[in-house]
Amino acid sequence: MGIFNIFGKKDVSDELVKSAPYRVNTEWVPYKLYANRQNSVSLMVKVKNLTKEILLTSVVAELPKQLGFDEMRVAKERELRIGKMAPNEEKEVRFEVFGDINADPGDYTVTVTSIAHYLDYGHVINAVKKRTTVSVV
Repeated sequence: MGIFNIFGKKDVSDELVKSAPYRVNTEWVPYKLYANRQNSVSLMVKVKNLTKEILLTSVVAELPKQLGFDEMRVAKERELRIGKMAPNEEKEVRFEVFGDINADPGDYTVTVTSIAHYLDYGHVINAVKKRTTVSVV
């Protein structure tokens, strides 16, 4: 866009939309939940900025109905706002995931989305989704 040249700004929106802006790695600590018990595990999410720009970043995790982010299993979605990430910077966030006596044995899919925002957390430039599973035994 030519208007950015007037103000000395460069337009990087095309670059940010073409490729994935983040690399997302997930890890469960401990690696499983126990069925028919009140217990919890931690979902560790590492996000790395792969672009050459500073990105305003947030991470959203979504759980199935059998699990929750609190002991009552009411909260099924949680957003953590990381803030600005420099190029090639890596940050780690932690989500506490709870099971209870109604969680049957099996594998449950959790969706983690890393979002690049424009100016504030209300505007999205691009996002990267990753699915991971937690075992309930």
